[in-house]
Amino acid sequence: MTENPDVTAPLAAYDIDVETLIIGAGAAGMIAALAAHEAGQDVLLVEADALPSGSTALSAGLIPAAGTRFQTAAGIMDDPATFARDIQHKAKDENEQALVDTLATRVGPVIEWLADTHGLPFSVVTDFDYPGHTNRRMHGLPTRSGAELIDALRSRIEALEIPLICNRRATGLFAENSRISGVRVALPDGSSETVGAQRVILACNGFGGNRALVSQYMPEIDNGLWFGHDGNRGEAVNWADGLGAKTRHLGAYQGHGNVAHPHGILITWATITEGGFQVNTDGVRFWNEAQGYSEAARAVLAQKGSVAWAIFDHRIAAIARQFADFKAAEAQEAIVQADNLAALEAACQLPAGSLDQTIAELPQSGADAFGRVWKSPPLTAPYCAVQVTGALFHTQGGLDIDPATARVRRNAGDVFENLYAVGGAACGVSGTGDSGYLSGNGLLSACALGWIAGSGG
Repeated sequence: MTENPDVTAPLAAYDIDVETLIIGAGAAGMIAALAAHEAGQDVLLVEADALPSGSTALSAGLIPAAGTRFQTAAGIMDDPATFARDIQHKAKDENEQALVDTLATRVGPVIEWLADTHGLPFSVVTDFDYPGHTNRRMHGLPTRSGAELIDALRSRIEALEIPLICNRRATGLFAENSRISGVRVALPDGSSETVGAQRVILACNGFGGNRALVSQYMPEIDNGLWFGHDGNRGEAVNWADGLGAKTRHLGAYQGHGNVAHPHGILITWATITEGGFQVNTDGVRFWNEAQGYSEAARAVLAQKGSVAWAIFDHRIAAIARQFADFKAAEAQEAIVQADNLAALEAACQLPAGSLDQTIAELPQSGADAFGRVWKSPPLTAPYCAVQVTGALFHTQGGLDIDPATARVRRNAGDVFENLYAVGGAACGVSGTGDSGYLSGNGLLSACALGWIAGSGG
């Protein structure tokens, strides 16, 4: 191990001793805690915030999975092998195949376990497609809200009386060679306590809230709005050098180019995939929106003022209303509506006639000049628009793990005996940049790896 003040030699004794210590109570950490508890382990879950939330609470809470009974009930034929191919195709085969296969195979049973054992009422989004997914495989709770997912998981943690202590941020590890013996956590009054553990699961997410690390590893998004959780400070990555732990794809991230500005509300990409499009402040389209919302962040940030307008209609708005965020955007009057294009142009301060011309250039079917293939019905009045900007949502690189166990790999070539990384703390399956992100990759990793690490593989 290399010198790092936050990674020090084991102590002779600790203030508290547990079998499994989980750092971070987002979706990954709480799923790990539920799985570990079911396996009969003594579990302690610590969370830096006053209440569990994390990046999950800021998301739509949708988890992609293939071959589930929820898909079957909806008449959707799908399987993990097809899902795995979709993941690799989006990421240009930059992911470790074993990790892709593990996540694609494991996540479906985890969702069904959450439904059957813990009562989470999942259903599949069946009324629109996400870019890159061959089939409709997004599973979510009724409000399509990450906050609902977090609350449901926390309710189960509380019902099962699994110890969860909030306002405890992990600040250091006690380790020697390939074994972690304990963790130092900071208390609200500035003091600290130590926890000895037979197993340590890092569920402390990524490093999007650490601007220095963002600038170092992904400078192209440095000027984007940070839309993730401020608690994502990169502890797992910062500890890697001191532990001698391997990291992977630290330049990978999930962006989003459809965040209402200045309201800061996520606008579902269904506004685009169902036949909408984006224009700059001149009322002109500037890219192929079918590539995905992650790539959209850089595309939008490259426009004048780092903003764009998402243009859609009343039909698409009706689909988008299944998402709590879209309803919130309407309530805050972020969504502009007009009976004709001229009125919409005036309301959005776009040049007169610009939207008419842009829409006239769209093909009825087939590919346009940007390469986007059009299949949806043409837009009809009343029309809608929302001003958006580009944002960084979530880092996708992290600690390199063994897919079968979620144990962290060492630079020495083996794995740590008892250190695991899940969710945003681990390297995901989004390739090396932003374009490899397939919708739902973050919660895919959180759910599947959380269960694998918690259950002991």
